Amino acid sequence: MREILGRRRRLGFRRKRGPVQLEAALTCAVEWQWPVLPGVGLKAGGSRGAGGRGCACPDPECVVPGAHPFDPGILAATTDERMVRWWWTNRPTAPIMLATGGHAPCAVSLPAVAGARALSALDRMGMRLGPVVATPTRWSLLVAPYSLEELGELLFVKDCVPSSLRFHGEGGYLVLPPSETGTGQVSWERAPLPGSAAPWLPGVEAVVDALVEASTSAPDGGSRLAY
Repeated sequence: MREILGRRRRLGFRRKRGPVQLEAALTCAVEWQWPVLPGVGLKAGGSRGAGGRGCACPDPECVVPGAHPFDPGILAATTDERMVRWWWTNRPTAPIMLATGGHAPCAVSLPAVAGARALSALDRMGMRLGPVVATPTRWSLLVAPYSLEELGELLFVKDCVPSSLRFHGEGGYLVLPPSETGTGQVSWERAPLPGSAAPWLPGVEAVVDALVEASTSAPDGGSRLAY
């Protein structure tokens, strides 16, 4: 499993000299029309302990350090090039936050170990996936936009859904590469293909159906996608 988690495809936004965060944010906002905004980021010069560096927000007990909107709030997310340039010119290392839902991508996330297992299982099933965002603690499978009503109807008819799944839909957010948060570096496990066209995204129903099947196929009858 350590080998699975250690595999990273070196695709997508390349690390290079210059404003890497700005270029990545512009790609998302201008080329792909994904609304973004800067995350709160990490406390300057903060100590790195078991939980990583502290969040720059006022909450000393923040459970998602650096990986959430604060000022501006989530409603400020935009695809406007001038605004994106202004934000990351003034805060060049700020995390890139995607405002999910509406016309923007949504996501289904799992704990990192379960996410690695899920991708292996879905590959064996021949499931076509879109981009996958990886952090040291969670992996997120990007899916086509869905409404809360659609998600509710989908989950209602399921006999069992892995409790480890989280849904990032309308009104939510997701941190995108190449951001750094309190838990570590954010990267693409499955990177969008290069080019100006917005990445293809699977439907949430197809992804959830595949994840449920992968979860219930454990030899001992338990779930492969547990925490």
